[in-house]
Amino acid sequence: MLIFRKPPQNIERPQMPADVVIVGGGPSGLACALRLAQLIDQHNAAHPDSLLSKENIYVLEKAREIGQHCLSGAILDPRSMRELLPEFEKEAPLDAPVGKEAVYFLTRKSKFKLPLTPPPLRDHGNHVISLNRFVKWLGSKVEETGVTIFTGFAGDELLLDDNHVIGVRTDDKGIDKQNQPKSNFESGYDLHSKIVILAEGSRGSLAKQLITKFNLAQNVNPQTYSQGIKELWEVPSGRIAPGEVIYTMGWPLTSNEYGGAWIYGGKNNTVSLGFVTALEYADPRLDPQHVLQEFKRHPFVAKMLAGGKMVRYGAKSLPNGGWWSLPPLAGDGWLLIGDSAGFLNSARLKGIHLAIKSGMLAAETAFAALQKDEFSASTLSQFQRSVESSWIKDELWKVRNFHQGFEHGFWRGLFHAGLQQFTNGRGLRNRYSSAPGYKRMQPLVGLPPNGGDEAHLLGPAKGDGQLTFDKLTDLYHSGTKHEEDQPAHLIIHDTNICEQRCIQEFGSPCRNFCPANVYEMLDDPAAPHGKRISLNPSNCVHCKACDIHDPYQIITWVPPEGGGGPNYEGM
Repeated sequence: MLIFRKPPQNIERPQMPADVVIVGGGPSGLACALRLAQLIDQHNAAHPDSLLSKENIYVLEKAREIGQHCLSGAILDPRSMRELLPEFEKEAPLDAPVGKEAVYFLTRKSKFKLPLTPPPLRDHGNHVISLNRFVKWLGSKVEETGVTIFTGFAGDELLLDDNHVIGVRTDDKGIDKQNQPKSNFESGYDLHSKIVILAEGSRGSLAKQLITKFNLAQNVNPQTYSQGIKELWEVPSGRIAPGEVIYTMGWPLTSNEYGGAWIYGGKNNTVSLGFVTALEYADPRLDPQHVLQEFKRHPFVAKMLAGGKMVRYGAKSLPNGGWWSLPPLAGDGWLLIGDSAGFLNSARLKGIHLAIKSGMLAAETAFAALQKDEFSASTLSQFQRSVESSWIKDELWKVRNFHQGFEHGFWRGLFHAGLQQFTNGRGLRNRYSSAPGYKRMQPLVGLPPNGGDEAHLLGPAKGDGQLTFDKLTDLYHSGTKHEEDQPAHLIIHDTNICEQRCIQEFGSPCRNFCPANVYEMLDDPAAPHGKRISLNPSNCVHCKACDIHDPYQIITWVPPEGGGGPNYEGM
């Protein structure tokens, strides 16, 4: 029997008033907090007789430390940071400026270098970074302004007054697996706020509550997602230069799947490499972590890594939908920013600069609302207008149909991408439709028993322990840690579907798309098909793939007890 988290009933929760609560201490949330502090400081310097306070601006971050849950490739386009902190490059932790770039098409044993780098993948002027270190530094800049960052506090529930968001409830701490308070129990806080800004990252749990509650997705394309699996390696000197950037397409994916790899040269002979696989493939047996392991076996990659050592691992989801998948960005008492809204350019494989800019524009809207003491949808909708008149739209409009163009496979996708380059993103029509990725998963009965062309990608990777790794070995290098005695933060709403239908129809794909061995089917003679679902929630790296890609949509990811999760030090 699975025990799910249910908050203890009839608890008197501490109340705390706030002007602005920002949920999420990643690039968008911290940029929002920093820009808001800058505006308040500028106002107070110019208007000493009508001072505004920063004391009631709070950032909630579920990780134990700022940056601990932040993962990306990562390449930083500095455009938005130069607007936020014009001299940031003099002090920010930047590994190396991009000095060399290449794009390869891989077959099983060979590689073909594209004679010209496609415009979206040209990275000169950008920087290779560790997002973890960069966010730590950005967090320190926020704290210098006097804005309070609460680490180890997850946003658990939105507080509503009719259709107006009036705050956030933080997570309870010290609840055991039977949902009973332990001796160290501490109830969460009810933060009553004039404005709530959701900056939780991809598939944020509160953003999902908000989008569902107000049906915000009804007039937009459904959001689609990819899963990025990353390893950080130390390699012998001379293998790849700091600031060298390599992208690949093709092998090990077939022409039926969408995705590609990155290899970034960092400082001190480190290599960031990973594979992004769109969560819209047909065969439920495909395993994205296996895809990365197979990629490393290619002679081109294996030679680069030979004699090296894998030191870190992680996984996250990325929103692919682009401009047509953005929900309404503002309403009564709330704003959506960063990956929570879907600000990512899938053609460039970049979103950090867009997340930062969206946070800045949200801060400017919040500042104007604080000045007016007015927090209705009509006031906060200025954020929507600001985004639509900013370079965010200029950039995303040019790739508004990019990902949807790959709906029917790689080669058709290349045709659409090429046509869109010459039509300012339009392609064959102004708005391409899309479908949620999980709806593309096909039942096993219609698939080749051996997997056909995808056979080399199916099921878990075994690993050789040197170049390739199984999931548990990779997971060890993620630094993941959760309090064991707490209710599962992965909620399966109907386990009968798992044990009676999914195992027969799709072969329990959660075991494959989860990069951390959270889901298992254990032998149980009493179960309908001899198997029962079992969870290892302490393994979870918070990628949200289960919430996104389950074919029945019966899994909900919620934050674990604040502080739990991966430790992406240096990633």
